[in-house]
Amino acid sequence: MKILLIGEYSRLHNSLKEGLEKLGHEATIVGFGDYFKNYPVDIKLQLNYQQGLSRFFKRVIFKLLKIDLISLDIQSQFDKAKHKFTNFDIVQLINENAFNTIPEVEEKLLEYIFQNNQNVYLLSCGTDYTSINFAINGGFKYSILTPYFEGKEKEKEFVYALKFSKKNYKKLHQFIFKNIRGVIASDLDYHLPLEGHRKYLGMVPNPINTDILKCQQLGITGKIVIFHGINTSKYFKKGNDIFDKALALINEKHRSKIEIVTTKDLPYKDYIRAFNRAHIILDQVFAYDQGYNALEAMAKGKVVFTGAEQEWLDHYGLEKDTVAINALPDPISLAEKLEWLIENPENILTISKNARAFIESEHNYINMAKEYLKKWEEQLV
Repeated sequence: MKILLIGEYSRLHNSLKEGLEKLGHEATIVGFGDYFKNYPVDIKLQLNYQQGLSRFFKRVIFKLLKIDLISLDIQSQFDKAKHKFTNFDIVQLINENAFNTIPEVEEKLLEYIFQNNQNVYLLSCGTDYTSINFAINGGFKYSILTPYFEGKEKEKEFVYALKFSKKNYKKLHQFIFKNIRGVIASDLDYHLPLEGHRKYLGMVPNPINTDILKCQQLGITGKIVIFHGINTSKYFKKGNDIFDKALALINEKHRSKIEIVTTKDLPYKDYIRAFNRAHIILDQVFAYDQGYNALEAMAKGKVVFTGAEQEWLDHYGLEKDTVAINALPDPISLAEKLEWLIENPENILTISKNARAFIESEHNYINMAKEYLKKWEEQLV
């Protein structure tokens, strides 16, 4: 089949493409490459007006005329390449805002996609109307909005997430759901809000290319290396402030036994290189399931502090602290878990092996590509 994957988050569509190609299908990715992470895409869209005078000019124009130059620029790029976006057997959108334009423009671009492709699917991956409103209405005990509810950051810092609760994004959501064949969730954080929806096709766990990500069993002969990679734009949303507090506590008590490596805003390739030496990875706090960074770290045999809630344990039939460490929003709890690992390094080695085995059994990119194909084909016209 000929498949178009629109958008990219954390290498999900790249891994899916690799799985689909192994199965003999043709897959094309169009998108921005997930911005500073710069993942490969086949048809590259540029996100302009991001710095310097052009950024200032964009802001002035929007303030005075309410014209979004970024959206118009993306629409222009789309129009020049739109002949490449027709007659696919399958099209999948990474998110309800896959083209990163304002809703009025997004709807125009998607209308062309819907008119020229019969079988379009949506992936619930990253914030969208359903998951954000589920969080706002108390569906989660905590979520990426928790720092906002707690007053750690102002509303403007959560604009990207909160915009999905606005009327124009609700209208876009309704337009998309009217035209798609179905929606698939990438993990439990998006599965739970979609349960019971008539167009929900179920969850397909994030595909991980285990052929590329080799497991690196590290011996523990010296200091235990703890890696904390920060995306500064999501510092509070990911709970990095809580990790920092936990690291301060553990460093004060076990300074001689550990090495802490902290990085900020690294491109994907540099990020992977930076955490290769680490035994322990601090990923994110406000999640029920693992995102891509956590899964790739687990594939490489790291002990990852991330979303590993009871719902996740129940779904996969696991015992806590055997495959990943559930990162609670409490620096003392995190420090205690770190101390448990530091004082019992054999647990690091055991969890490392379990994590790799889990990725191979539950997230293998070829098997996940088969799951996508199954769900798509069940709905084909």
